[in-house]
Amino acid sequence: MAEKAEQALGVDGARLYPGLLSRAAQDQMLAEVLGVIDAAPLFRPAMPRTGKPFSVEMTNAGPYGWVSDKDGGYRYQGVHPGTGQRWPAIPQSLMGLWEFVAGYAAAPECCLVNYYGPDAKMGLHQDTDEYAKDAPVISVSLGDSAMFQVKGPARTGPTSWSVKLHSGDVVVLAGKARDYFHGIARIYPGTSTLLPADRFPDGGRINLTLRRVTKP
Repeated sequence: MAEKAEQALGVDGARLYPGLLSRAAQDQMLAEVLGVIDAAPLFRPAMPRTGKPFSVEMTNAGPYGWVSDKDGGYRYQGVHPGTGQRWPAIPQSLMGLWEFVAGYAAAPECCLVNYYGPDAKMGLHQDTDEYAKDAPVISVSLGDSAMFQVKGPARTGPTSWSVKLHSGDVVVLAGKARDYFHGIARIYPGTSTLLPADRFPDGGRINLTLRRVTKP
């Protein structure tokens, strides 16, 4: 892993580590994540109440997995909603990354795996379903570049910060920024060759989000 070269993002507690993961490190991490997907296949969550499907597909690793559907809403649970099996373990490369940048004593309990196709987006949202509010949220970009936005404590108003994330970049949301609205405005297709074409014929981006769910 490259030496840390963090950049403040202009919002309290948000940090960017551009190019933290070398191509070799990305390849290793992706191989582990593909193993997670093999054990816990990607599925498409749905919005509470309306049942509208997300534009991203997702799965999880760790003791807890984040899911969403029409009847149950946003929540963490211990099993895959399709297979009923426990989620696979968080890959070791991601556990090492957490130790490297989190600055938090307890280990992560969820690695949310989001797959973005060329037209996928993620609307502005807060990560508020966790009990460990003092733990950071760590985001890893693999594959095509994406426009990442941090809004602030309210959904409305000016965007505090926008940056084009590239494969191998790592973002940490901690402190006040831990509860800020953030999202992915767009994907830039064809900007990376990382994702294998036999698995992802349309290319796209995988985002890995590490979270601590329970209080230590």
